[in-house]
This record gives sequence, C-alpha cells and structure tokens, in this order.
Amino acid sequence: MVNRVILIGNLGRDPEIRRLENGAVVAKFPIATNENYKDKNGEWQSQTEWHDIVVWRTLAERAESTLKKGMGVYVEGKLTHRSWQDQDGNTRYTTEVVANYFRIISGGRRDESSGSSGGYFPAPEDEGRSAPPSTDNGDSSASVSEEPDNAADDDLPF
Repeated sequence: MVNRVILIGNLGRDPEIRRLENGAVVAKFPIATNENYKDKNGEWQSQTEWHDIVVWRTLAERAESTLKKGMGVYVEGKLTHRSWQDQDGNTRYTTEVVANYFRIISGGRRDESSGSSGGYFPAPEDEGRSAPPSTDNGDSSASVSEEPDNAADDDLPF
C-alpha cells in the first residue's frame, strides 16, 4: 500500500513555527496549487486548491529559515487525517500533508512575458498544442501522431 503525495505550488503565508515542551519543532504552512480547464462554454477556468502542510524537527527549522510567502515549493509527504475537540466540545476534522521533503523551486511562476501560465497543466496557451488532425479516411487502424508539431520546443525533461 502507498500513501504518497507530491505537490508543486506557492506558499500562502510564512510558516507558523511551534516549539513543543519536548524540544520538537513543528512548522505549518499552506500551499496553493492551480488546475486549468475548459468549461462547458469552451472558456478557460482556473481552480485553486489549498493544502495544509506540516513538517517536523530539522525540516521545520529549515522551513522557518528559508520559506517565505509566495515562494514556489515542491513538497513530498503523506496524507493524514486527524480529529480533535474544539473549545466548545465539537469534534473537528482536518486533512494535512505531513511532508518528509521539500524543495524551493525558482519563483514558482515563469516570467509572464514568456507566455507561460506558471507550469500548471493544461494552460490556455496549450489549446493549439494538440496532435495534428488525423488523416485517416475511415480506416480505424490508422494511427495519429501523439507528438505535436512543436515537440522540439518542449522543455520538459521527460
């Protein structure tokens, strides 16, 4: 069984640091991820999701000294769920990513003048980047190239 989360997003605020009585350090911070899609009217929409991240010990100390609101960050960890009683006795629930690794990524967003929307997929600019139209003449065994004409311009490492 696997419980692994990988997120790339932007910090919503500086990490909140707590030092526990036993000496352990914990940091919490939210990151935002975006997803772009076309709605039923063919208009591009962007949906932002917020994720609560928790890091412990030396990773929390590193987060305290290096992470700032707005930075781009790559996070790996596991999804956790927990519950607690609030001051009024109500049971509250939360879902968090307990990270075991993070890495700052350059800016989190590409230069807007480059025509990129920050590396989130798909982007409105990708609309014209589909495979060339099929030239099949009714023969269902004809194949369509899965590589767009501008594949040489693709800067992805895979």
